[in-house]
Amino acid sequence: MSKKNLVISYASYSQLEELPPKDRELAERAQASQALSYAPYSHFRVGAAIRLQDGRLIGNANQENAAYSMCLCAERTALATAASIAPGVCISAIAVTASAERKLVSPCGACRQVLNETEIAQGSAIQIILQGDEGGWLVFDSAKDILPFPFSPENLSGTTH
Repeated sequence: MSKKNLVISYASYSQLEELPPKDRELAERAQASQALSYAPYSHFRVGAAIRLQDGRLIGNANQENAAYSMCLCAERTALATAASIAPGVCISAIAVTASAERKLVSPCGACRQVLNETEIAQGSAIQIILQGDEGGWLVFDSAKDILPFPFSPENLSGTTH
């Protein structure tokens, strides 16, 4: 047996105004996107905004359903919107924020998986900007930083359908 350590690096900002201008603009777009949220059951409004490599910003929000398993997270609605509006254009960053002020907003496992596979498909990292505790913000260089052991296309090599 061997024991290993996993180290994850990220930048921490104590308030929105400390973010670099491009990241602050994206975070503010994510906050504004909360208005698109349909959350009549949880009242947990999540906004996400994506910056494409060509500089365009695309925002979207979570969409709930009475059958909770049918809900769509803000991150995945934003990714799907980006893919349909700008097919083939790489995503450089995503910001995620929620109506639950003063709480860390972190993508669920499914969103982490989709972000990771999007990185693999486009061949470049996606910066992750998350609303942090007490009004702060966390910035990760890649989806791999928030999902270090993803299920990937390589896991499927050699399988038959």
